[in-house]
Amino acid sequence: MLLLDTGVLYALADRHDAWHERVKAYLSEVVDPLIVPVTVIPEITSLLQTKLGEKAERAFVRSLTAHELDLEPLQHADVARAAVLLAIYPQIGFVDASIVAMAERLKVRTLATTDRRHFAPIRPAHVKAFDRVP
Repeated sequence: MLLLDTGVLYALADRHDAWHERVKAYLSEVVDPLIVPVTVIPEITSLLQTKLGEKAERAFVRSLTAHELDLEPLQHADVARAAVLLAIYPQIGFVDASIVAMAERLKVRTLATTDRRHFAPIRPAHVKAFDRVP
């Protein structure tokens, strides 16, 4: 299972993004389920609509409805853990904190993210550090 951050989803959609080719190549090789934390959806849809237009936003939503990407729901325990993470790492924001909380709950060690700055210092409860790809 691979959790996808907003940056990876955006890079996949935007052919002009610096990460586009790297993300596209990496994800084409992944056989594990691609999981989108539900907390990422408002962030990515807003970015897509604002930067690439409504067609890009609708295409992403269609990919969700077609089950090309799986959704991971937010649980109350994830919110509680995110609050703790925000106290320790205030620079990451709630969306990233919720991704970490979900990864801990699901025992996921690899995050697909372009955000090296926010995820690098985090020490998850279940592993020494996340493997960050691509």
